[in-house]
Amino acid sequence: MAVIDRRYLFSRGWRSAAPIAFLLPGFLLYLLIAVGPSLATAVYSFTDATGIRGIPISWIGFDNYDEFLFRGAASRDNIAALTRTLYFCFFVTTIQFGLGLLLAVVLNQKLKGTKFFRTLFFMPVILGVAIQGLMWKLFLLPRGGPIAEFFSLFGWTSEFLGGQPRQAFAWVIVVQIWANAGITMVIFLAGMQTIPDRLYESARIDGAGGWQLFRNITWPLLTPAINTNLLLNVIGSLQAWQLFLVLIGYRPGTQVLGYLVFAEGFGQTSGSVVTAFRQGYAAAASIGLFILVLLIALATNGFVSRREKKYLG
Repeated sequence: MAVIDRRYLFSRGWRSAAPIAFLLPGFLLYLLIAVGPSLATAVYSFTDATGIRGIPISWIGFDNYDEFLFRGAASRDNIAALTRTLYFCFFVTTIQFGLGLLLAVVLNQKLKGTKFFRTLFFMPVILGVAIQGLMWKLFLLPRGGPIAEFFSLFGWTSEFLGGQPRQAFAWVIVVQIWANAGITMVIFLAGMQTIPDRLYESARIDGAGGWQLFRNITWPLLTPAINTNLLLNVIGSLQAWQLFLVLIGYRPGTQVLGYLVFAEGFGQTSGSVVTAFRQGYAAAASIGLFILVLLIALATNGFVSRREKKYLG
């Protein structure tokens, strides 16, 4: 039976409260900057708050939620934005996950130049969203932009971000994947470094080929990295909205739910489209987004937990 060392610094008396005293400032800071604003958002979602000084705030109950989901043409646009968010999450998660895994497998080989290419593919991650968006906005200029010039070699023309909403939406997916595939790759690479080489050597002696090595050794033992990347990709893509702001602005047929929250809460103007400062309504929309992220994250976590139990016990 284990014996407790009574000489331990915080073992008895008033000293036993010392760990709590050390943790308390950080806990209070967390309440202040994380829990507090979250609770305030939930409260504001039941009001008609505008965020403009001098305008009184009234309690309106569930009216914001009713308007957001069920009332008139705006609710249909909101449901469309919700559906678009799910499409964005699906395509970004699947492509970014697959591309990051492919890059990690290739760059985990003992080949010349792997360090250079690892750095090259990771570089977009360290750029801010505004810089990422402005770079691609220049690349995608329909008149004189590098990609437009490349397309012209084959006789193709495109309005890119200024074209049809579906085309602009697809380009935002491309930029999102480009911006974040590097971190997915790095997490996979870190997972591959933990797999002992002797397992591969033993399998090769038994005659296993490249695909068999990946399927029977790399893929099962990469489970923690797979789970981490899947959760990060799903949650990150559901919450993404900054690239939409920088690349295409407030434009019908392209908004996702996160951008809708920003536009309604802080006012967004694009051409003839003007949104008011409706922070109570935006708070209700953000609670809806929170519930969506929570449900999908819980479902994803349940899936990866079962998978981890299957492969790692």
